[in-house]
Amino acid sequence: MPRTTETTDTPPRRPSGTPPFWQPGEQVWWRYLRPGWRPGDPQTVHPVTVVRDDADALVAWIAPGTPVARPERPDGRSMRDAPIEEMFTAPRVQRWGTWFGRGNIRYAPTGRPWSVWLFWADDGRFDGWYVNLEDPHVRDDRNLWTRDHVLDVEVEPDGTITMKDEHELVAAVEQGRFTQDEADRIHAAARDAIAEVEAGRPPYSEGWAAFRPDPTWPVPDLPPDLRP
Repeated sequence: MPRTTETTDTPPRRPSGTPPFWQPGEQVWWRYLRPGWRPGDPQTVHPVTVVRDDADALVAWIAPGTPVARPERPDGRSMRDAPIEEMFTAPRVQRWGTWFGRGNIRYAPTGRPWSVWLFWADDGRFDGWYVNLEDPHVRDDRNLWTRDHVLDVEVEPDGTITMKDEHELVAAVEQGRFTQDEADRIHAAARDAIAEVEAGRPPYSEGWAAFRPDPTWPVPDLPPDLRP
């Protein structure tokens, strides 16, 4: 799969799933970088609280109201509001916001090119799983890095599976974000992720739909380099 871009001014990175592991309640920063990212370029950063971290997976919680950093168009529109013909080429600047809804759990299996996000509706009902295809994760002592792969998989509470944003992946190839070979491998990863759902492997077999965060956990802040 495509690899997260390394930079020269960041601490050494190691694959997620290797010790030392983060402790439950520890706050870390989950970062998404574009291909070719350089210091000073816009990035997506989500402050999260560690629920579990071991050789098998990182499980993290993003609380409602968490401050987040994200790229946007200079006119204030989100990147998803750009016409599809320029979704991956339109200029972008760094913006800030807050995490929406009731928060979500993220389950990042070691070495796999995706993370699984669990969502709840406003009334507290479990609302399903969202498989976010992305680079296998790397980290340092406080940061988790990855790169989004555009294509996603939605899994309803009843097990119904839907591929999402296939047209955006086509546009990403046409606009040079990915090569066709990379896109083919992303599709293969989506098939692997779907097989995990159908086989009932973790996290689908671990009861995370009943998760409730520790009420004493504070809402994390953005890192100093990205506070508005």
